[in-house]
This record gives sequence, structure tokens and C-alpha cells, in this order.
Amino acid sequence: MKLYGFPPSPNTWKVRAVAAHLGLPLELELVDLTKGAQRAVDYLALNPTGRTPTLVDGDFVLWESTAIMQYLAEQKPNTLLPNNPRSRADILHWECWQLAHWGGESCQPLIFQNLVKKILNIGAPEPAAVDKGIECFNREARVLDTHLAKQPYLVGTGVTLADFSVAAPLFYAKEAALPVDPYKHLRDWFARVSALPAWRETAPQFAAAA
Repeated sequence: MKLYGFPPSPNTWKVRAVAAHLGLPLELELVDLTKGAQRAVDYLALNPTGRTPTLVDGDFVLWESTAIMQYLAEQKPNTLLPNNPRSRADILHWECWQLAHWGGESCQPLIFQNLVKKILNIGAPEPAAVDKGIECFNREARVLDTHLAKQPYLVGTGVTLADFSVAAPLFYAKEAALPVDPYKHLRDWFARVSALPAWRETAPQFAAAA
């Protein structure tokens, strides 16, 4: 299997970390977002959205990181995606929350405004966008912190795909000024998840990019 992606991106990083955790070989094909490689004709033929990552497994092409992670987890029995309808539904529920609210409204806007703009030299953060991102982050972080006060991981007592999905943007908490300090249970959970060897094995070589 080959993954087209940009290693510092949280979406590419979490897919590679899942593959490493499962012991699945995954060849990386760099798509350098800082050079506009995602808009190259050859890449758009694989992924017409021009986003990363994209998985190619023989004649099967799949984009969207959450779908890719699930596909990888289906390759062999494992605890990241238990064979239990309720656990799977609970994992999916957190992944949907991550896509719509934690990522889409909270982490991604702050990462873009406070980090990506600086890297790409495309202007200063927009105060209104930052304020809105902080408001959304705090709203969703309270939900997450309350849930994690009751259990060590998002679903059950062990790490699942849900934890990989939700944890990924927090690796840039400092650089993107994500306001995590008030949320002890969130921080303790992230310490547990980020300590998994798979994250270190797939860590980008230049952690200042996203």
C-alpha cells in the first residue's frame, strides 16, 4: 500500500501512526503542500479534492484520513477497531465529532491562523478567526475533558481509532496556541496516547510545519 501525503500534516501523521501501530507496511509518497504539489495534474487524478492523504492499494484509491484509518484497521484483527457493534458505533461517533467540531471548528482554524500562515508567509493571523477558533476549542474541550474524567480513553479502556483521530492536532498545541492548559483530563489523556511508539516512529522530521 502507498500513502500520498505530507508527513507534518496531522491527517497524514495519524494515518501513518495507525499503520505503524498495526504493523502494516505503508510506503510514503511525499506530496509537498508547501510547494503546491497537491495541485499537480497527476495527484489530482488520484484525489480530485487536492487534499492529503490519499491511499492507493492496488487498483483501489481512497481519500479522507478517517476512511483510510478504518480501511487499515480492517486489514487484520486488532483493538483499534473492535469487532463489536456498540464499540464501533462509539468510535464512529467520536470520529464524526472530530471532523465536524473538534477539527473543523476548533483545532484546524487555530493551526491555520497561528502556524500554517507563518510557515507559508501568507499574512498575519486574523483576530476574528482566532477568537472564534478559541471559543470553539474551549466549548469542545470542555466536552472532551468531562468525558475523559470518567475513563482513560475515548471508547472503553484501551486506545482506539477514535483516540488517534482526536489526538493528532494536539501535537501542534504549542505552535498553534491551542488553549489546552485548563483541561487536565484532556492533557493526561493526550500524554497517554502520544506516548504510543507509533507516533514517534512516524514523527515528521520538521515538526514546525503542518
